[in-house]
Amino acid sequence: MQKSSSIISQEQWDMIIRPKRSWWDLRLGELWRYRDLIRLFMWRDFVAVYKQTILGPLWYVIQPVLTTGVFTVIFGNIARLPTDGLPPFVFYMAGNTVWSYFNACLMSTSNTFVDNAALFGKVYFPRLAVPVSVIISNLVSFVIRLAVFLAFLLYFVLAGASVRTTVWVLLVPFLVLIMAGLGLGFGIIISSLTTKYRDLRHLVSFGAQLLMYASPVIYPLSTAQGVWRWMILANPMTPVIELFRLAFLGVSALNPVYLLYSVGFMLVVLMVGLLTFHHVESTFMDTV
Repeated sequence: MQKSSSIISQEQWDMIIRPKRSWWDLRLGELWRYRDLIRLFMWRDFVAVYKQTILGPLWYVIQPVLTTGVFTVIFGNIARLPTDGLPPFVFYMAGNTVWSYFNACLMSTSNTFVDNAALFGKVYFPRLAVPVSVIISNLVSFVIRLAVFLAFLLYFVLAGASVRTTVWVLLVPFLVLIMAGLGLGFGIIISSLTTKYRDLRHLVSFGAQLLMYASPVIYPLSTAQGVWRWMILANPMTPVIELFRLAFLGVSALNPVYLLYSVGFMLVVLMVGLLTFHHVESTFMDTV
C-alpha cells in the first residue's frame, strides 16, 4: 500500500484541472495552450456556414454585393439620402463591410452556451475558446468582404469618382480589433444571460437591427443634428464606421479623436463580458 502511494505521488501530470475560485481567475493563458482546438473550431465555423449549398463560399462575395445593391436602390434612389458627395454604392458598401463583421461576431457569440451545451458537458477545455474561434472565423469572411469592397473602390476610382485613400488606412487593423472586442464582449455577456433568460435569444437579432439604424451605415453622420447626433455618437460603432470611410473614401464628419471613446467602451465591455462569462461557465449546465 505504501509502495502504491509513493508511485502515485511521483506521477507527473501534463495538466491539472482545478476549480476556479475567484472572479479574477480567468486563466486566459489556457487559450494559447488550446490554440490547435481553436483552429479546428475556426475551420468548422467557417466551412459550416454555407455547407451543402450550390454556390458555397461564393456567398461571401454575393451577399455584400446584393445587400449594397438593395441599400443603393432603397436609400439612395428612392429615399434619396445624402452620401456626402460619395458614390452611393461604395458609401453603402463601406458601412456594410464594417457592420457585417461586428454583427456576425455579436450574433454568433451570443449563443455560445446554448448551442454548445452538449459539447461543454462532455469534455474539458477553456469555454472561451468557442467564442474566440468565432471571432477569428468571421475575420476570414471580413477579409473577403474587404477585398470585394476594394475591388469596387478601384473601379470607381478608375471611373473618375471623387474618392481618395488617406493615411488613416493604417488604422484599419486597429478598427478590426475594436470591432472584434465589441462583438466578443457584447456576445459573451448576452450568452451568459441567455442561460437563464432565453427571451434574450429572440431579442438579440431585433436589437442588432435597431442598433444598425443607430449607426451611420445608411446615412452620413453629417445629416444628424442636435440630440440625434449625440445619440448616434454614443454608439461605439459610429467612430469605427466613420474612420473606415475616412480611410478609404476620404470623407467623414467625425473628428478621429472620437475613436478613443470606442476603445474605452470596448475595453469596459470586454472586461465585463469576460468576468460574466467566467462566473457563469462553472454553473451553466445546471440551467441550460
